[in-house]
Amino acid sequence: MYPRLQYISQGRTVQEQTENIQSALDAGCRWIQLRFKNAMNDELSDLAVQVKKMCSAYRATFILNDHVDIAKRTDADGVHLGLLDTSIADARSILGENKIIGGTANTISDVMMRISENCDYIGLGPFRFTPTKEKLSPILGLDGIALIMKKVLSGEKQIPIYVVGGIILNDVPEIMNTGIYGVAISSEITAHPNQKELIQNLNLLLYE
Repeated sequence: MYPRLQYISQGRTVQEQTENIQSALDAGCRWIQLRFKNAMNDELSDLAVQVKKMCSAYRATFILNDHVDIAKRTDADGVHLGLLDTSIADARSILGENKIIGGTANTISDVMMRISENCDYIGLGPFRFTPTKEKLSPILGLDGIALIMKKVLSGEKQIPIYVVGGIILNDVPEIMNTGIYGVAISSEITAHPNQKELIQNLNLLLYE
């Protein structure tokens, strides 16, 4: 099954993106989502080729945020799609059945839609305010996550759901108690002075 910890990359330049992803891989993260919203397509494509090689060296999963065409061209392991991005069905027709396709959700209706669309995992959030994303959806908090998961877990079909948005280490025990599958973290990993220790501690909590 998928790793329970995802790292969503940060960086204003190709160099920053590369260094942050390399650090996360060195520290033990085995799922990288390349998110570089302001990049030109050629710049993003070149970076995706590089990140694919980096992830392959660590046997890590490489997911590209949006840009199904670049994911196809660079043989990424899959894509993550926002609610206003390419549809799950269109991405599946382009990438094929063997690639991972994840989708963003903010409400229980979004989650049910994503499940009906047969995406492979859901990124549910935001958990709290995060400056890493523009046009932030309404904050869910722990109570919102718990309410959504209660409804999801009572349904027939289950898929991995990751919580995203401003998560820190101390949030993880209560988040996991909701029945969530895992967490997607960006700033906490990027800025941490001891990433290896952080990721070890995160995985201890995620796999309890």
